[in-house]
Amino acid sequence: MATTNFDRYNLATQGDNVREDLTDVIYNISPTEVPLQSNIGRGSASNVLKEWQIDELAAADTGNAAIDGADFGTDSSDPASRIGVYHQISIKYLAISRRANIVNKAGRKSELAYQIAKKGRELRRDVEAIACLNQATLAGSSTVASLTAGLGAWVKTNTIRGTGGADPALSNTTYGEPTTAATDGTVAALSETNLLQIIRECYIQGGSPNMIMVGPTVKQRLSNYLFGSSARVATQYQDQGKSPRGGVSVVGAVDVYVSDYGVLDIVPNRFQRERDVWVLDTEYWEMCYLDGYKTETIAKIGDAERRHILVDWALKSNNEAASGVIADVDSAAAMVA
Repeated sequence: MATTNFDRYNLATQGDNVREDLTDVIYNISPTEVPLQSNIGRGSASNVLKEWQIDELAAADTGNAAIDGADFGTDSSDPASRIGVYHQISIKYLAISRRANIVNKAGRKSELAYQIAKKGRELRRDVEAIACLNQATLAGSSTVASLTAGLGAWVKTNTIRGTGGADPALSNTTYGEPTTAATDGTVAALSETNLLQIIRECYIQGGSPNMIMVGPTVKQRLSNYLFGSSARVATQYQDQGKSPRGGVSVVGAVDVYVSDYGVLDIVPNRFQRERDVWVLDTEYWEMCYLDGYKTETIAKIGDAERRHILVDWALKSNNEAASGVIADVDSAAAMVA
């Protein structure tokens, strides 16, 4: 006669004869939002080096007065500037064995299909992060990969930088490719004065900035300043209607900034540097594709299916003077006036 109960732990001694309880769902919280790619245009290319022209009108001449019947004057026309950027190949590889693809799995039927979808999302994240970098363009060679230019190598007209910082440069001073990235300076607290200055400078140049793109920490700094103790708005408590749990909603974020020169969305981007605050006129930016996102089947070797997912792309600035940057922001410091 047994003196103790036969319990769950006795089953474990027999090779653990209890069926597993494995949920048929895969939980993945990795972010997939790509704010820059989602808010700018899309273009195409037919060569590795994408080129275009930019131009500007002469400054308004307040002394423009001519004598009646005067002789024909001197033509003071300026040529357009020719700008270019090289494309970059970004790629993901995967190889799935026959067994891995056909065995009964939790959360997906086809391992190949699941991994293709996962790698595709990873590739879009890579492109977003690269496009937000302070990366200069590079022609590349048979042994060195070509590189596109990130935001940090494009914006040079409307900038505020920390001590020791320097603007990026084109390969031929006023035309060519953005081959010299910006130089980072000493970080300092973000100020609303600087933000207003950059928005104003973009407007004076002819731009209509519509987005302020910042890192997650700086987004909170903006909200705390604009909606916190500085009392930049009337009240922190607003009736947003009845919530499912009852009571009144508390608003603690600012997502739109109304300036003298237009309305700008404040957009957080997980993939950009916290030290950069971008003031963008999205009309003048494009994701340019020599070859769009595609999945290609690679010759099978052994008992596995092989694929690669690639995109041949460039970040194209149709005219960087429509946008601006407050660089070298200290994300650890509170925003100031």
